[in-house]
Amino acid sequence: MIIDVVMPKMGESITEGTILEWYKKIGDEIEQDETLLEIGTDKVDSEIPSPSSGVITMIMAEPNDVVDVGEVIARIETDSKSVNLEKISKLPADEKLIEKPEVVVKEKDIQIKSKKKSLSISSSTKGPILSPAVTKLANQEGISFSELVLINGTGKSGRITKKDLEGYLSSGNRSIDESSIQLPKESSLSFEFASNSKTDKLDNMRKRISDHMRYSLNTSAHVHIMNEVDMTDIVDFVKREDASFRSKEGFNLTITPFIISSLAKVLNEMPELNSSIDGDLVIQHPQINMGIAVSVDGGLMVPSINNCDEKNLLGICRDLNDIVQKCRIKAINPDDLQGSTFTLSNFGVFGATIGTPIINQPNVGILGTGVIKKQPVVIEKNELDIIAIRHMMMLSLGFDHRLIDGSGGALFLSKIKNILENFNFENIL
Repeated sequence: MIIDVVMPKMGESITEGTILEWYKKIGDEIEQDETLLEIGTDKVDSEIPSPSSGVITMIMAEPNDVVDVGEVIARIETDSKSVNLEKISKLPADEKLIEKPEVVVKEKDIQIKSKKKSLSISSSTKGPILSPAVTKLANQEGISFSELVLINGTGKSGRITKKDLEGYLSSGNRSIDESSIQLPKESSLSFEFASNSKTDKLDNMRKRISDHMRYSLNTSAHVHIMNEVDMTDIVDFVKREDASFRSKEGFNLTITPFIISSLAKVLNEMPELNSSIDGDLVIQHPQINMGIAVSVDGGLMVPSINNCDEKNLLGICRDLNDIVQKCRIKAINPDDLQGSTFTLSNFGVFGATIGTPIINQPNVGILGTGVIKKQPVVIEKNELDIIAIRHMMMLSLGFDHRLIDGSGGALFLSKIKNILENFNFENIL
């Protein structure tokens, strides 16, 4: 019996995936649940197990091919005795390749082909909210912003989806106003590299990170402010309780859950930092979902701990350990990589003192935490100034100045500092 292997749906919002690597080739035998291939989406890379034991008789997509969810990508014959390996072959390459039409833009008597030139979409132009995928495709196909606004969006609140744009491109009914064309200027910079320089393409994860970072910088008005916090009481508590905690829970007690818990309290008090901007609308989220920047091989993931304000410290500890481990073994569900309403980035684990983290869209705020260091600090005791050795940490708040002013950002940081320095340890574990 022939079993079709289809591009799996890796999450509610996932509509397509990219073939990254096949671990088996045509004619190979495979066991059920043995890894068949690795795919990438705009959220995560995942290893896909075989749905059945048998022999691979057909592979219908190659590495770097983008395939819609549900489309057949391979076939497996479950009765290996009936397989004639000599007759097995891949689909001809010319059956898989679809030529993209060249878009010719009239600009006086010049023909500009979209394969060679792209029409720049200005991020400062007011108009519909565009996802990174739509923006990228529009630039690749040479579609100006003024042309995009003519497309009827079928997404939420009339947003233009990638499928809307693809349908517009395939319709052949492009209408471009010559006055809207912005020809990219040739770069005046020229780079020379040594002949023995090594050249590699960005992998799927780095492409996603690149797209998301540029999209965030083009969307939010980033501002960063810093403050220093005395973490001595929390550090001492963790040292006292870690062994007991580890014996009960099976993992270490760390500083991060204390920061998440503190953030949840302040976000409840200042909901404007737990918001998103959609055009001229401000959306205040009813739940507090904390995005956690997790370093993994080759890049970064930002899974979310949902409803942090409803959980005690122990619950946050367990959820944090769970999502971090899933990220590092590539077992995270893509749905867990979205829905955050605020983000925490702990670059201090790598020894960095301070940083300026980029906002994780569509959030309006991100908190960065530096390394905890012992430092001599002037403190007041019995109305006298004394010098003491304290565990100090830098906080760096990145926020979207379109919604949050400097005073609001400073107040937010001071509230975080106050909670961390006066943490209530009673019955927290």
